[in-house]
Amino acid sequence: MERSRRKNTLNRRHSAIVLLSGGLDSSTLLYYVRRTYNVLALIFLYGQRHKRELRSALNVAKRAGVDVRKIRVPFPEIGSALLDKRLKLPTRLSKKIPITYVPARNIVFLSLGLAYAEAYGIEKVFIGINAIDYSGYPDCRPEFVRAFNRVIKVGTKRGVEGKPVKVLAPFINMSKAEIIRIGLSLGVPYELTWSCYAGGDAPCGKCDSCRLRAKGFREAGVDDPLLSR
Repeated sequence: MERSRRKNTLNRRHSAIVLLSGGLDSSTLLYYVRRTYNVLALIFLYGQRHKRELRSALNVAKRAGVDVRKIRVPFPEIGSALLDKRLKLPTRLSKKIPITYVPARNIVFLSLGLAYAEAYGIEKVFIGINAIDYSGYPDCRPEFVRAFNRVIKVGTKRGVEGKPVKVLAPFINMSKAEIIRIGLSLGVPYELTWSCYAGGDAPCGKCDSCRLRAKGFREAGVDDPLLSR
């Protein structure tokens, strides 16, 4: 009975799911989506080498006033510098897929977002990936999103019934600067966000995520509040 009441409450309250990491893109996405939808934010604990981004995700969600579900995902402890502290974080952007790629990460995250959406009658799942200023991860490209939506249509109950959950990535063809400008217009608290792969108390400024973030703020013509405190 209690589970039934909780499900009905979620059905009435939430109309979209946002996958929230606490980084620049997903935090901007959260504020972008909450203008139109009642958002449930999903935050994943997947064995990251630091907990700094998790803290940022929770703080951003709290400031935005949205509901949160934390989900623990048992990823392999090898295969990525974001999971294995024995691997050195790269300090230069590369044309190859970098060692910070986490095998199948967005496939897993979107699958869990899809499961929540289908179970609770939520029609849309939003993810903050982009394929302009990015590290070259294969699961951050438009063709990946299109393929995942095709899977939803043929591999879920709602899909075969003609009412598929829709995965949306509204920032996928935007630069970091464009995303930041949108965020500034929405009042995104960028001082609460975190992008650095190394964790710690201050951004390292060397990893590819720090470099892409710095490029975005520089091209947007504003200072990064994490660096100006």
